[in-house]
Amino acid sequence: MSLIAARLNRISPSQTIAISQKARALKAAGRDIISLSAGEPDFDTPGNIKAAAIRAIEAGETKYTDVAGTPALRRAVAEWLNRDFGLDYRPEEIIVSTGGKHVIYNTMVATLEVGDEVIIPAPAWVSYPDIVALADGTPVVVPTREADGFKLTPDALRAAITPRTKWLMLNSPCNPTGAAYAEAELRALCDVLLEFPQVWVFTDDIYAKLVYDGFVAKTVVQVEPRLRGRTVTMNGMSKAYAMTGWRVGVAAAPVELVNALIKLQSQSTSNPCSIAQAAALEAVTGPQEVIGTMVRTYQERRDLVVSMMNQARGLSCLRPEGAFYVFPSIAGLIGRTTPSGKVIENDEVFATELLEETGVAAVHGAAFLMPGYFRISYATDTESLIEACARIQRFCASLV
Repeated sequence: MSLIAARLNRISPSQTIAISQKARALKAAGRDIISLSAGEPDFDTPGNIKAAAIRAIEAGETKYTDVAGTPALRRAVAEWLNRDFGLDYRPEEIIVSTGGKHVIYNTMVATLEVGDEVIIPAPAWVSYPDIVALADGTPVVVPTREADGFKLTPDALRAAITPRTKWLMLNSPCNPTGAAYAEAELRALCDVLLEFPQVWVFTDDIYAKLVYDGFVAKTVVQVEPRLRGRTVTMNGMSKAYAMTGWRVGVAAAPVELVNALIKLQSQSTSNPCSIAQAAALEAVTGPQEVIGTMVRTYQERRDLVVSMMNQARGLSCLRPEGAFYVFPSIAGLIGRTTPSGKVIENDEVFATELLEETGVAAVHGAAFLMPGYFRISYATDTESLIEACARIQRFCASLV
């Protein structure tokens, strides 16, 4: 009898975390490493949010809360979703969990039966298919095209739907590409979904505040209210408020599903950290100007990185609408050889050799279900970005 459950054989450790850990190990060993692999803002959590957490500690708010989050936070999240995204949800239709990943995990475990299918447009965040598989579902990966801006088309969505389809998982802006769906593009997908009433929508809006060039992020229920009764809208504090370590994710959904999520959460993690909830309450109700500051900085960095990647031999890079990633193609480098004699056979070899030769850590595209590309996070200081991009340019120029 095996100690380790067979279900764990369906999944792999997070490759983005693994690469970040390798970069940290090399740095600890004395290597000059610039890590562009982590999906984490380099900004500190705003001072007013940290102060709210300190006040909560000093006030003794260190006890268990309601499983679904404090009533004050659930009310505030409902108001935040209405104020910033035009969504009309009652507090009882809100659940607060320990990060956005926790929301995804709870939703899939609470709803999937063996053989249920979940459509995942690729490139996609590395955790989506593994969470689906762990919950006994079947990930149905639908590749998108660079020519379509790495966005799912209505025809591709319709072709992927079968009688076993339970969910469409949609991430906009997207990790790893930064692609964001315009309202008309979402409208076209919603029209398809209206044809298939058995298909639910999980919309991951964690990067919705981080959009550029005047782009306005929309979400599914905002565009098509008729899908409200079968949509989970996930958001959180980690990206827009630089609160990754606080671990606060939220979901808005029909009350029947929220109650199921609460039931599951009550027998797993119970409530999120009480202090983190106090900080999240301040995040969504306090001053919002810091987001604009971060967005302006991220946009400048995006433009810098896109320009430098497009100047690198053999690389091409789209300009994304949001998030803090770019996803360059290495098509022009496949088959070339490094000075040490290593042939660039694929994107994983490229990323490995880039780290070994230059000390720049990036994530290969296959980790995101899209070989032939690599992901750069520009959530780091501008000086480091310039140096890292220059190293990438020199590495590409050295291939023969």
